[in-house]
Amino acid sequence: ATVFLEFWKRRRAVLTYDWDLIDWEDEEEELRPQFEAKYSQVERVNPITGKPEPFQPFPDKLSRLMVSVSGIFFMISLVLTAVFAVVVYRLVAMEQFASFKWYFIKKYWQFATSGTGVCINFMIIMSLNVVYEKVAYLLTDLEHPRTESEWENSFALKMFLFQFVNLNSSIFYIAFFLGRFAGRPGKYNKLFNRWRLEECHPSGCLIDLCLQMGVIMVLKQMWNNFMELGYPLLQNWWSRRKMRRRGQSMENKISLPQWEKDWNLQPMNLHGLMDEYLEMVLQFGFTTIFVAAFPLAPLLALLNNIIEIRLDAYKFVTQWRRPMPARATDIGIWYGILEGIGVLAVITNAFVIAITSDYIPRFVYAYKYGPCTDQGYRQEKCLKGYVNSSLSVFDLSELGMGYSGYCRYRDYRAPPWSSTPYEFTLQFWHVLAARLAFIIVFEHLVFGIKSFIAYLIPDMPKDLCDRMRREKYLVQEMMYEAELEHLQRERKKNGKQYHHEWP
Repeated sequence: ATVFLEFWKRRRAVLTYDWDLIDWEDEEEELRPQFEAKYSQVERVNPITGKPEPFQPFPDKLSRLMVSVSGIFFMISLVLTAVFAVVVYRLVAMEQFASFKWYFIKKYWQFATSGTGVCINFMIIMSLNVVYEKVAYLLTDLEHPRTESEWENSFALKMFLFQFVNLNSSIFYIAFFLGRFAGRPGKYNKLFNRWRLEECHPSGCLIDLCLQMGVIMVLKQMWNNFMELGYPLLQNWWSRRKMRRRGQSMENKISLPQWEKDWNLQPMNLHGLMDEYLEMVLQFGFTTIFVAAFPLAPLLALLNNIIEIRLDAYKFVTQWRRPMPARATDIGIWYGILEGIGVLAVITNAFVIAITSDYIPRFVYAYKYGPCTDQGYRQEKCLKGYVNSSLSVFDLSELGMGYSGYCRYRDYRAPPWSSTPYEFTLQFWHVLAARLAFIIVFEHLVFGIKSFIAYLIPDMPKDLCDRMRREKYLVQEMMYEAELEHLQRERKKNGKQYHHEWP
């Protein structure tokens, strides 16, 4: 992620130079008409232009910002409520699938529960996305931003927060909360004293996390591609159909000038490339935040982007009207969002490796409890007996249902015949301490590597720096020569003798 962002800085510098925008800054932007209409009665002198202009008092700005932030938190809580509803569905479905008459479903009830839960979650995500866009518009307009760029940055940040939480809340639940509070045999925790809390698959929570990410990422990309190309195609087909209904024959249609044919195409989105940026930023999050759990994500993103480039080219050329150009030196607030995702990716991958995967328990067993204790690590030989060590014992007779014998379950708890039955063992605390230590070491190490890489890669290519310095030198030479020529003309005009002295 860091290398990508650093090389994007270099590419941005080249593009900015090629389009002669190095020294270009947004001139004093015109105020939004809504802002002028709202605050036309309150004026202050602009320190740049020296002219009076509408002014938004700080208490009014703060109160509107607080209302907007409250709306954002309300929508995020709505997302968490939807995730809780999916969790309740999984608990109910788990019980139903486990007692299903069809043997195939009964045998693979955990995969059936996860698969149907992911599909329902995806439908909820796409439904809420429609609501989020309208709410983001409403909250942004409520703030009354002063200029158009401020409005776009505020709207982009809200849309990203809404969509990011909407897409990733269920993934965070599976990665860090699923199966953590399920309890143990004989003392399971239940929701509403009715449904037992869900546990991970016997192979671990990483399988559930991989399934959740794979299904959401693939379905999201397919849906986005359809909406970007299929929807304009349907709209253009419908507009052509309405024209034929009005009595315009194909001959007349062919004879129309090109600009009139282009007018019948679909207009670009009101907020420009907002949707395109948002899609790429969310995809960047998928390929970095949980890449340790789903290493296939970058490949899927690459394949999708190869297709996306051609679909966008076809869409811009044949289905959309030509968009209005606008100058820009960078991608605005999106770069800051990408840097924030890069930092979050380090933290989440540290937690995924330490908490969700079995890497740390295997590591602790190999060095502390395995056959290679105090002898050094010797590949798979040191993990002999790991599965047995990771399973605890439960006495079935404690259920009071006539069963006898013992069963095994994943946990580090004392056996029923010990002095402290079913309490956490010393190995549990060793694993927990190793996980926390790994998170701290991993984060500091990777953040250090990120900073080192960012330091090594200059923000501007060397040849571009040389060209800019050469250009600056030539400009100074031209200014010097012009000033010298001007002084010589002035001296001749005034009748002064010109001696080749320094001007």
